[in-house]
Amino acid sequence: MGIAIFSSCEINNEEKQLDEMSLMLNVDSGRYADEYTYAQKEKAVITHLDLDIKVDFSNKTISGLASFTINNKTRTDKIIFDTKSLNIENVTLGTDEKTKFSYKGEKEFMGEKLEIEIKPETEKVNIYYSTSPKAIALQWLSPQQTVEKEHPFLYTQSEPTLARSWIPIQDSPGIRFTYNAKVTVPKDLMAVMSATNPKTKNDQGVYHFEMKQPVPAYLMALAVGDFVFKPIGERTGVYAAKSMVEAAVYEFGELEQMMAVVEKLYGAYRWDRYDLIVLPPSFPFGGMENPKITFATPTIIAGDRSLVSLVAHELSHSWSGNLVTSATWNDFWINEGFTVYLERRIMEEIYGKSYTDMLRLIGFQDLEQTLLLMGKENPASCLKLQLNGVDPDHALTDIAYEKGALFLQVIEEEVGRVAFDKFLKTYFDKFAFQSMSSEQFVEYLKETLIKGDKELEKNIDIDAWVFQSGLPQNCPPVRSERFELVDVEIENWIRGADAATLNTKGWTTHEWLHFLRHLPREMSSDHIKELDATFDLSNSTNSEIIAAWFIHVINNNYTQSYDKLEQFLISVGRRKFLSPLYKEMARTKANKLTALKIYKKARPNYHTISAGTIDAILGWNEAGYLSHD
Repeated sequence: MGIAIFSSCEINNEEKQLDEMSLMLNVDSGRYADEYTYAQKEKAVITHLDLDIKVDFSNKTISGLASFTINNKTRTDKIIFDTKSLNIENVTLGTDEKTKFSYKGEKEFMGEKLEIEIKPETEKVNIYYSTSPKAIALQWLSPQQTVEKEHPFLYTQSEPTLARSWIPIQDSPGIRFTYNAKVTVPKDLMAVMSATNPKTKNDQGVYHFEMKQPVPAYLMALAVGDFVFKPIGERTGVYAAKSMVEAAVYEFGELEQMMAVVEKLYGAYRWDRYDLIVLPPSFPFGGMENPKITFATPTIIAGDRSLVSLVAHELSHSWSGNLVTSATWNDFWINEGFTVYLERRIMEEIYGKSYTDMLRLIGFQDLEQTLLLMGKENPASCLKLQLNGVDPDHALTDIAYEKGALFLQVIEEEVGRVAFDKFLKTYFDKFAFQSMSSEQFVEYLKETLIKGDKELEKNIDIDAWVFQSGLPQNCPPVRSERFELVDVEIENWIRGADAATLNTKGWTTHEWLHFLRHLPREMSSDHIKELDATFDLSNSTNSEIIAAWFIHVINNNYTQSYDKLEQFLISVGRRKFLSPLYKEMARTKANKLTALKIYKKARPNYHTISAGTIDAILGWNEAGYLSHD
């Protein structure tokens, strides 16, 4: 089945696609106001980047030339770029005509506005620059911080507004451009980007890349290290350290099947190849949907494919997010709500409805917790956000993911799955390689699916979902029969049954998570010892399970497992796990002191994004302790 689908869904005419994409670049990108870029895209906007850079591990810098083809729409005398702590050495126009440039102020997390003088006829701007060793998008790892501990490693994380710290760029999801790149790295290392990629290391340490599909700056990505490539299927493969590449190939072995599912439902994959790279443990997220190559955390390699919904999620971004992109960060749900919906459709096709119901309920429980913490009337619980100058990295929550997916599920249930699939397929095709605002989506939904049906519009209740806080009254019920069976075992244990008598045979990661999440917060030392002795939870190699278990370890002062807890916190950099554990430890003075001691060891291994979050939780300062304690 997979082979037949692949052959029928291949891109039919590459030339036609490229013509279409070149036209997309001329769509009025000034239509959406983006408060997180200095660029005046309605006046002069970039359309193509030629990047020539050198990666210097000794000085922890990237330096080189960023040459931009521009569209001077209004024949203005200046073009504006976003930068953050970059050293701009020189700027020229065209082939080599020097021009003036200046910085026009700085905002806390937005960096500096780079204003470059141009002429009405200017078509090319060349920026010679170098990065700061503290560039927030760049994570420089020593050999000791990698899996095999022999070579250094570099990776970028550009979302949401961090690309400007490693490339002078117009850093907005509403501005798309194509790019070519030449990257020079140490000869014993390999480089990959969110573009066409090499499969083997070369002797020169010089790599060339092409991204012919237009992308926004937050999808610019680079990784440099000692890794190898192994194919999974005809269009898929994985990059990883030699010692873990075979495990990664097995873990992601269903990737071609996943691609077939999405292509059958929502149209052809338009990015040529889909590969993954398994990054070192410090990577702060589960995955990052960089086009053509997802950056993935090693924490999803569990040995049993139990955490591959994350892969389904990142793959789905090839349609929702990368293909049709949120116009601004206020429209973040356009990326993530659609992607969660697609991810679960993939999982349902492969694993069945009962399995996917577990994923839905876990996501719903997370959403309920978020709403409880922020307050159901909090305007931050609207799908259409009004960030109003707040750092988007701190303001983008799982509201966009879970509430967004629930909204799409409501539409599906009202119009029927067949009709909704047809709508989405047309949506991805019509708006491919374009930006989408919440308002524009609502307009398109009403025009092409609701078509004046007042009763249908009332039943969906679009305004309540998109523009109002909390969960609307028509929120669909979310339940899982498999979790209800787990609830029976939880109740049996609470009533005194021995842990060894519980019926846990065949439980997936998700059933274990439900079990652990719904145990009493306070347990006797005998009870927590019994659970650990029976199920060996403190030695679990599944990151999701052990992170959930450690919440109980901390809350109940089960100090026998604190060494394991410390080992986990030092070796894992994924913010999803770190933040809850450090928050739990910060609840009591004794555990907080323990957390600070662990953090002092662990912090150098964390990405700046994770470190910033934990700094705030623990009140960390330069001296490494709480000054007011």
